[in-house]
Amino acid sequence: MTISREAGLLTGSAVRGRSSSRTAGPAPGRPRSRRRLYLLWFSLPAILLVAFFFAGPFVANGVLSFTKWTGYSNTISFNGLDNFTTLASLGVLGHATIVTLLFALITMVAQNAFGLALGKALQQTDRVNTVFRSIFFLPVLFSPLAAGYIWSAILSPDGPVNAVIGLVIPGFSHSWLGDSSTALLAVGLVDAWKWSGLVTLVYISGLNGIPRSVVEASVLDGAGPWRRFRSVEFPLLAPAMTFNVVVTLVGSLSALDVIFATTKGGPGDATSVLNVAVYTQYGQGLFGTSSALSFIIALMAIVIAVPLIWWLRKREVHA
Repeated sequence: MTISREAGLLTGSAVRGRSSSRTAGPAPGRPRSRRRLYLLWFSLPAILLVAFFFAGPFVANGVLSFTKWTGYSNTISFNGLDNFTTLASLGVLGHATIVTLLFALITMVAQNAFGLALGKALQQTDRVNTVFRSIFFLPVLFSPLAAGYIWSAILSPDGPVNAVIGLVIPGFSHSWLGDSSTALLAVGLVDAWKWSGLVTLVYISGLNGIPRSVVEASVLDGAGPWRRFRSVEFPLLAPAMTFNVVVTLVGSLSALDVIFATTKGGPGDATSVLNVAVYTQYGQGLFGTSSALSFIIALMAIVIAVPLIWWLRKREVHA
């Protein structure tokens, strides 16, 4: 009797405790649902901007890529894959794609190599490094067209580059932008120079984000500057490198301004990237094939970026 009475008292108190807790406080799901609602409202402007400026045009351009749409007719009709087959038969699609990939590779490698070297050199925050950081960031503030026109004059046969080389090799003269063997490399380096300031700042941030205890431990182990950078700092820079590699590579796929200001896709079609082909097709009133080329650029960016991000994120090392 005593045990059953105590059990009953305990059971009753537990039931009363549960009932009082239910009535006293709000349901545990309400704050979480309200928080989700707040997050949705705060993210709604970004969602609308992405939908309006990216998703909507991407879908519309994808639809128009499969239509016969020209400036010589007031009708738009579905034509399947005719735009893509026409571009392939003209040799525009294959050549422009190869040139675009080569240009993107040159630009990405040059930007990251130059930006990493500058980031390491300007890592410490002092007055001198602050001045040099501002100087190397100045090209980012220039218009791409202005940067292209400046370098077009610098790389001309009678420009400063040939004049400096002429001090070592008398009579040297070369048209860097007019020779098909050097035009793509020259334009890629100009585009890398234009945007390397942003890459440098990201690498400086990544280097300064490495825990000092890890660096000091490598110093105590006797690692020199090069060994410390190669074995400690470089692996821990993986998140910054993931960002820079993806942004520079994908951004280079849609380059146009620098190329248009320097070579206009020439000499011949040596620097005719996909966006130059888009501009040419659009200027001729062939809006359907122009949309098809734009759609290929967007698909190329997605196909390259997603696996690249996945692979680079797997290789990231965190301290």
